[in-house]
Amino acid sequence: MTEPAPVYASGVDHERLTAQLRFILEVDKLKRILRRNLLVDGSRRENDAEHSWHLALTARVFAEYAPAGTDIDRVVELLLIHDIVEIDAGDTFVYDAHASRSQRERECVAADRIYALLPEEQGARLRELWEEFEAAKTPEARFAKAVDRLSPMLANWHTDGGTWVQYGVSKEQVMEKVRIIAEGSEALGSYAAALIEDADRRGYFAG
Repeated sequence: MTEPAPVYASGVDHERLTAQLRFILEVDKLKRILRRNLLVDGSRRENDAEHSWHLALTARVFAEYAPAGTDIDRVVELLLIHDIVEIDAGDTFVYDAHASRSQRERECVAADRIYALLPEEQGARLRELWEEFEAAKTPEARFAKAVDRLSPMLANWHTDGGTWVQYGVSKEQVMEKVRIIAEGSEALGSYAAALIEDADRRGYFAG
């Protein structure tokens, strides 16, 4: 990647700003990482940048369905950075068991490189946020995971089964993801379960 242009402004730590610019320009690549699922209108595949923005907005709109005391600002942060590692690691399809086995290793290597582009304390904080999302131990991370798992379900339902049909996904496989949603939000988990039952009636699942 070409280094940020040497433009100088008074009162600015130029080394710090250059590192921040380097990171911002690097994560622009997220716009070209395609996910498997389609947009809701079925016109094309979604990219990671669109996905992350949409999840962050969804979390804000759905804040009332988060457990009491959940810090929605932190949820938004988690969702904005959770897929940055896919710049290097690529998008791992949630129902691809083979690719999922190496996912953690690939994404950790990516996190080591990408977050290190930032000034040390900023990079460390974003890396900690990413690890928090992955571990799903906090209410914020579990709610973020719930929103992340619900989004492709909505897209698939609105595209006549979408990737469920395309890749022969079973109802049982999808219900495992509904469990993750319910762990983050009882209300969203209940909605997701009803959505999957309707999708089953429509014949969107294999088997």
